[in-house]
Amino acid sequence: MSSSPPRSATGSAAPVWRCDGLRWDAGGPVLRWAGGRASRLVYGQGVGVRAVGRRACVGARGNPCPVRAGVAGTSTGGRCAECARLDRAHSVAADSFADDPRVYRVYLAWFGPGLVKVGITAEERGDARLLEQGAVAFCWLGRGALMAARRTEEVLRHALDVPDRIPYARKRAVRHALPDAEERAGQVGALYRAAVAVPEWGETLEPLEFAAYDHGDAFRLDGLPAPAGAVAAFTDGGGLVGSLRAAAGPDLHLVTADGRCVVLDTRLMRGWGLVGVDAGAPGGPGGSEGPVSVPLVACGAAGQQGGLF
Repeated sequence: MSSSPPRSATGSAAPVWRCDGLRWDAGGPVLRWAGGRASRLVYGQGVGVRAVGRRACVGARGNPCPVRAGVAGTSTGGRCAECARLDRAHSVAADSFADDPRVYRVYLAWFGPGLVKVGITAEERGDARLLEQGAVAFCWLGRGALMAARRTEEVLRHALDVPDRIPYARKRAVRHALPDAEERAGQVGALYRAAVAVPEWGETLEPLEFAAYDHGDAFRLDGLPAPAGAVAAFTDGGGLVGSLRAAAGPDLHLVTADGRCVVLDTRLMRGWGLVGVDAGAPGGPGGSEGPVSVPLVACGAAGQQGGLF
């Protein structure tokens, strides 16, 4: 269910919302809010947000942080060290649930030329994991039990010399200059052939025939402008306003009133109190201070309306 709070230039009178992160489903990107509310994001809509107060730890595994610890504005996890440890300990990546009865799939994900990774996801999730990571194209390699999938992931990672993760800064830096869908499929196909040529992994997993899948339309990447920068962190009173041009993984690509394309990693929103802002609000983003009042970092550097907007 969607819900729409009033906007405010200062955040003093409007309700404060707290973001639970960006999720993807068959209809596209959805922002989730504390309390179970959700905002379907529609390409072309206006997005205006301001942070208020201090950023506090979002807790772990659905449980609040017992001390509401402060969190650095640049943290994409939004958790204090202890909550981050607890969250990681209960993840599939930690290999702490070897008896998980679900079927898992091994995939090859393509984010841009030379940006490829191998990974696993529960079969019941479909391509949700690939959407969440911002994979522009991908293919399935095999399916089977969790530990067999994990072993295959490691074997292929070393055999193909590909990483287990790619920094989002590198992903977002190339999205505006990607080859077309046909060429992307060709590159994924070449990777698939290299993977199936690696001996032995097919003995523990059921190999899957090749099919290339593409998220270019879901992300709206065609004609995407080069990014002027990415939000480095929110600050108390800082925010931005723009029109949603594209989305991929946790990233929103917003075109501001001054013509810049700015990338907002929605993971940076978690833990902040947030209020909606009108583009022309005096003294706010889009008003006398301009559409962006948060620090930006260069991309590639290390490092239905119904919600807040």
